[in-house]
Amino acid sequence: MKTSILAPAGIALLAVAGTAISLMLDSYSLLVFSFFALTLVVGVGLNILIGLSGQISFGHIAFYAIGAYASALLTMAGLPLAPAMVLAALLCGAVGALLAIPALRVSGPYLAMITIAFALVVHHGLVEWRGLTGGANGLMGIPMPAVGAMDPSVVMALVATVMMIAALAFYQRLRQSGWGTAMRAVKASEIAARSLGFNPVQTKTLAFALSASLTGFAGALVAPLMMFINPASFPFSQSILFVLAVIVGGAGTLFGPLLGALLIVLLPELLADFAEYRLLMFSALLLAVLWIAPRGVLGSLARLWLRPTTQHPPAVADQARLAAFFGEKSQDVGLEVADISIGFGGVQAADQVSLKALPGSITSIIGPNGAGKTTVLNMISGFYTPDSGSIRLGEVVSGLPSWKIARAGIARTYQTTQLFGELTVLENILAGLQKGRLGGIFRRPSEDERELALHLLALVGYRGSVNTPAEDLPHVDRRLVEIARALASRPAVLLLDEPAAGLGRGDTDSLATLFKVLAGFNIAVILVEHDMALVMAVSEHILVLDAGKPIASGTPEEVRGNPRVVAAYLGGTSYEASPRQTPWAGSRDARLFIKDLVVDYGAAPVVEGVNLVVNPGELIAILGANGAGKSSILKCLAGLHTATAGTILLDNENIEHVDASAIAARGLALVPEGRQVFAQLSVRDNLLLGGYSRTEAFDAEAEIEAILKRFPRLRDRIDSPAGLLSGGEQQMVAVGRGLMAKPKILLLDEPSLGLSPAMIGELYDALAALRDEGVTLLLVDQMANLALQIADRAYVLETGRIVKSGTAEQLRGDRELEAAYLGHGAAA
Repeated sequence: MKTSILAPAGIALLAVAGTAISLMLDSYSLLVFSFFALTLVVGVGLNILIGLSGQISFGHIAFYAIGAYASALLTMAGLPLAPAMVLAALLCGAVGALLAIPALRVSGPYLAMITIAFALVVHHGLVEWRGLTGGANGLMGIPMPAVGAMDPSVVMALVATVMMIAALAFYQRLRQSGWGTAMRAVKASEIAARSLGFNPVQTKTLAFALSASLTGFAGALVAPLMMFINPASFPFSQSILFVLAVIVGGAGTLFGPLLGALLIVLLPELLADFAEYRLLMFSALLLAVLWIAPRGVLGSLARLWLRPTTQHPPAVADQARLAAFFGEKSQDVGLEVADISIGFGGVQAADQVSLKALPGSITSIIGPNGAGKTTVLNMISGFYTPDSGSIRLGEVVSGLPSWKIARAGIARTYQTTQLFGELTVLENILAGLQKGRLGGIFRRPSEDERELALHLLALVGYRGSVNTPAEDLPHVDRRLVEIARALASRPAVLLLDEPAAGLGRGDTDSLATLFKVLAGFNIAVILVEHDMALVMAVSEHILVLDAGKPIASGTPEEVRGNPRVVAAYLGGTSYEASPRQTPWAGSRDARLFIKDLVVDYGAAPVVEGVNLVVNPGELIAILGANGAGKSSILKCLAGLHTATAGTILLDNENIEHVDASAIAARGLALVPEGRQVFAQLSVRDNLLLGGYSRTEAFDAEAEIEAILKRFPRLRDRIDSPAGLLSGGEQQMVAVGRGLMAKPKILLLDEPSLGLSPAMIGELYDALAALRDEGVTLLLVDQMANLALQIADRAYVLETGRIVKSGTAEQLRGDRELEAAYLGHGAAA
């Protein structure tokens, strides 16, 4: 049965049951039922905050109290209950919106602390403001509503039932509306939501206001229900129970708060005979539920039993309809980027970058790791503000927040897909079609919008069910859906950040065709990609960056033959390494043996059928373009990613399925890409942590001294936090940390990345010295020519396969090595 049928049926059944209960129970039971209904209303309000917007509040008891006191004061002044409740709800909504202003500046536990502080402030305010609230004595003589000769308890129970049903119906309609979609999008990925034009401040403030209004509305009925209230009527512990009601029942589900309210209101009544054990039993039950069903009871059951209906997009997209859709926002001028620059902590990430992307064109930005490609996209899309220069799309957009730039007509995708995981594929596309606008609070997507979303999915080649949650999609489909979602915002400029990452050649060829079709819709496509075959096949213009600076610009043919481009990709440098005094002639009894290794990330293999041998005392280099699979091999060797297939032997022991900590103990030490030092710890503590996996006794101070002799510039910084060191110094700490493990093999992942030429020379001198001392090294570095100067042998990877291997001498200047990096010749 479809969820769309279950929800109205469940609400209708609950309405009938609530009405019947209100007319049948005794006075005390009616009181308990009324509090159950009001707790459900509060749970629905918190469900908007927690389930839809992903925020948490432990201070909702304050809104409950404000609603109760406002209603009591108004009714005692002669105002009828109904308008008094509405005014109380509006007051709480306004207070909630004001509370959201400081709360939105923080997240996680800090947000919870702000709401806790708010609850304490309100509690003490009620105690101290004696002239209005009666202080600790509270307010008494609060009138109950009278309806003829009907028992007031029955009237209150019926009112509570109406409020309960209205709250559930409101939540169901809100969740399916543009407001609900925006809230869920921001909850799932605030970055992606901004790139579609949603303003997170707006959606989170709305969630706080609506949640507070419902809570205050429920509290407004507490006053006449009790006929007496004081600050002790609203203990802080109740606020925690409100949150547990939502989480245990299932945050984000319609009836989750219903189950939670049953647990925290009715269960204690059932356990009344065990009063001394009631709290213990109640807590144990809550812990058990949270442990067994982390999504909440109904959330977990829904994933097990409720299967979405299968619906596929059309086999062929309606090109005429899509052309009309994209033509509504056609641009004549395109994107103009003029001399934009930005620096981070003294490092110039992008320097005087300029490009022009005309409507209907495909422009690629390429360069080695750390060249600044994604930084440029982040500036264009508004996630970074340039220090200088300008970005124009008809008018100046540089300096605007990302959501405004998205509304201006610039959409993007990401290196790591940023889909809204809890939303279905179709809902992701419909979120894009909103273009950042919320629309009416109860407006649902029209049938025409749904049809358009299906054709956008057909356009990008998605063939799965559109009702599948995005978090359940395979990697290839995630890429396609993200592109379709970006297109749904009807962009004038589409920024694509490594869309082919992790895809097989067939899928990449399909992307090439798609990009040309998109350009045909008069969209300016800007592509950042490491797959050179794809770049050369689709690009009309290519901009090459190296260390943040443009080094070449032109057609694919002009760029491919540019000596500066070749040097940037292969590692042009004036550094000359110290060669071995005599060629390596050690034992051929392999220390590390890899056979038919396959590595994937749930998509096409990124490493496929790799065979590799490392002998004791050798320095082996693994070379290849970005995305070739080099770092994936090292992560697999270190146990950070499990091999899909193949064999890895370390000293004749299989380690392909061994835990990372156990692999470290067996003698493989990884110096990861990006250094990844422990920034808050001193250099000394970082080095000491390197020896954590060693079981034998060793003189730590003596070994640290040996590392300081190898890297003298660390001596004066030995007690400084590692995070304050320069990039090169941090790389030395990372290498020293690896050496402290006394590894059988030291794995080095991109050690030269982001370093100055002088620092690269100093680091590589140290690696050459380690080689001469007999340390076994497996080196991955983007700078191929640099690595070949100190390596004994090398393997060249292209799209996850070894295409060349040999001695370093044989590979220097080899044309196939250049082809593997720049995507021409045999490699194309």
